[in-house]
Amino acid sequence: MASLIPGLRRAAPRLSRDFFICHQCLKHSRPRLQLPVKANLSRNIRFNSSTTALPEHGSASPLSSLSKTISGAERQKISQKIANEGQANAKGQKSFFPDTSSNTVAYWLLASAGSVFGIVVFGGLTRLTESGLSITEWKPVTGSLPPLSQADWDSEFSKYRASPEFALLNPHMTLSEFKQIYYMEWGHRLWGRIVGLSFVLPAIYFVARRRVSKNMSIRLLGISALIGFQGFLGWYMVKSGLKDDLFAPGSHPRVSQYRLTAHLGAAFLCYTAMFWNGLSILRTNALLLNPQQAAQDLARLKSPLLSPFRKSVAGLALLIFTTAMSGGLVAGLDAGMIYNEFPKMGLGLTPPRSELFSAFYSRKEDGSDIWWRNMLENPSTVQLDHRILATTTFTAVMGLWAYTRFNKTVRAALPISCRKGMLGVVHVVFLQVALGISTLIYLVPTPLAAAHQAGSLLLLTQALVLGSRTWVPGRMAAMVTKRASVQGVKKAEVNKVKKVFTGIDRNKAPKNM
Repeated sequence: MASLIPGLRRAAPRLSRDFFICHQCLKHSRPRLQLPVKANLSRNIRFNSSTTALPEHGSASPLSSLSKTISGAERQKISQKIANEGQANAKGQKSFFPDTSSNTVAYWLLASAGSVFGIVVFGGLTRLTESGLSITEWKPVTGSLPPLSQADWDSEFSKYRASPEFALLNPHMTLSEFKQIYYMEWGHRLWGRIVGLSFVLPAIYFVARRRVSKNMSIRLLGISALIGFQGFLGWYMVKSGLKDDLFAPGSHPRVSQYRLTAHLGAAFLCYTAMFWNGLSILRTNALLLNPQQAAQDLARLKSPLLSPFRKSVAGLALLIFTTAMSGGLVAGLDAGMIYNEFPKMGLGLTPPRSELFSAFYSRKEDGSDIWWRNMLENPSTVQLDHRILATTTFTAVMGLWAYTRFNKTVRAALPISCRKGMLGVVHVVFLQVALGISTLIYLVPTPLAAAHQAGSLLLLTQALVLGSRTWVPGRMAAMVTKRASVQGVKKAEVNKVKKVFTGIDRNKAPKNM
């Protein structure tokens, strides 16, 4: 055994140099550099980490061939890209806000929008039951609780008895009847407080937990401010009905139609902001799952061929909102109680001109305000305006649907989701028109009137759904394009490396290896 040790020492340099080298492969590779097949490549890479040539065989190692295949310029480009990504990641780690908002935030926004939808309908019931003026004070904190004792009820009832509504409309109301309208208004105000707290507190939580992007956090702040402003508008509206100097002597006590419409408009805007941002988050996250396909879909929507359709959807949403606000003027003036037939108003399609533009509503001696005051304060003119806007909305919906249905070029270019959204708007507008005509003919019954108000918000909702499938926000498009380009570069690099390892001159590889 001792005699073998000197021989092993003399053979060790040669073993370390040639033991894992395939001499037959090296013979074949002498005319030109060839990579061995996949199995031998992994073995050589594992045991030959050096890229220097083997002097005994005059051949380069496999890694040397690989380094020559990828040029220095390409390696520099890849290294620079990796460095840029590292810098971007470092910056992203320093940023407090993520790039996109969580889907949980989207579901919460949609739930908040549903709560606002409910309070809008309940507010309409409060208005229809003449309950809105039963609480004559605004106590945002202490008013959260109803009267808990008989003395408290007597105090609230005495305050109501001092209001113009009790004196002119309900002089024989009992305490039990007062409790019914009081609970209706108290429930409406309590719901408003719940909407505010259920939005502001989770918004703070989501921002603190880094669940929302920077842009979305600013939007949440704006919606929170809008909710607070909405509560102020509600009291500002009620306050107008507690003063008898805001309406003509002997007339029906009511709140200002201007303040009522402003209160309704703020609720619609609040609902729209919540609903739209919820849909936007879900859409963005869905598109980013496959950014390359999403980039193609967005490019299709941004086609100049669909530009008239995109603009028409935006105009349609604005028209629906305007029509709903004219309905607020109708409700504020009780204009639905007159001319309860359709399509005529009396003997013709419109009342007489002298009735539509009466000098009674002008407050200036020269009559310069007769036009706009009649359009906003004359019940006959306000109802006519609402009819015209409603008919225009119905016609616009049907015209836009026909444009997408019978124009073959537009129909072929429009995604199927947009066509379904357009059909949904058609269904809802038919329902809304039926509810509106029924409400008018049957002298504004409470169930139909509340359903008609809910239908206006439902129609706006469907228009927003269509818009979310049609419009291409710039920030969303930029984010998708960026992700798609990064993903494309990474795929190209991976394919290049795969080609180097598995596809270079496969047909020219030695057959006897």
